[in-house]
Amino acid sequence: MLTIPTLTLNDGTTFPELGLGTYNLTGEDGTRAIVSAIDSGYRLLDTAVNYKNEREVGEAVRRSDIDRDELIVATKIPGRAHGYDEAIESTNGSLSVLGLDRIDLSLIHWPNPSVDRYVDTWRAMIALRDEGRIRSIGVSNFTERMLTRLVDETGVVPAVNQVELHPYFPQGALRAFHAEHGIRTESWSPLARRTELLTEQVIVELAEIHRVTPTQVVLRWHVELGSTPIPKSSDPDRQRENADVFGFSLTPEQVAAISALERGRLWDADPDTHEEM
Repeated sequence: MLTIPTLTLNDGTTFPELGLGTYNLTGEDGTRAIVSAIDSGYRLLDTAVNYKNEREVGEAVRRSDIDRDELIVATKIPGRAHGYDEAIESTNGSLSVLGLDRIDLSLIHWPNPSVDRYVDTWRAMIALRDEGRIRSIGVSNFTERMLTRLVDETGVVPAVNQVELHPYFPQGALRAFHAEHGIRTESWSPLARRTELLTEQVIVELAEIHRVTPTQVVLRWHVELGSTPIPKSSDPDRQRENADVFGFSLTPEQVAAISALERGRLWDADPDTHEEM
């Protein structure tokens, strides 16, 4: 079993430096894949209401031999549940579907600025955290301006902001803002799925130098940046490969060379305009 290092979030809870994305891991096959990941050493399981697989994640937690307190189950409140009462109802629904007595990390999935209710949602999450139904609270796809507004209006800094982040979109300014305010960066689509990223010359060459795979080079790049990547895989061997990135390191020059691949967002998911219900 691999050991994935942890760090401490701004609320005092521990958080792994790499987790499992579960998007599209559904049904019995999905449950088995998540159990496999837990057995391999994963402790952070990332799901969402809109992934429609909270049930599978909860079942995997129950089937696992790992103590519940060692696992971090993260889910996300969808856009259609923005608002104080709606967020509480959504969280209760997630707890019921997961079959768990707490959510370890709850995130606002998208800010949906045209609706302009994410602050009310955040206030509900603070209350749910104080009641113990949620352990840590954070956001996803929030900009610096949106994060500042949350803090200014509630006094509570998110523990995590999960954002699109990969070598084509390193998010340098946002990561610096996170570091300044004690917010943990988390990377969705860390491998820039459905692109030529893993065949880029710099990544292939670094894989040869470090005797690892191109995938491992990219995931290690995330770790070096101070972000928690959440790669998704249903294959046990690939899961182990993805998590086995803590036995080597990249130099600052190598990190910079990968970051130089930057070319911007890949899916037009600008939080100021992109919205999901």
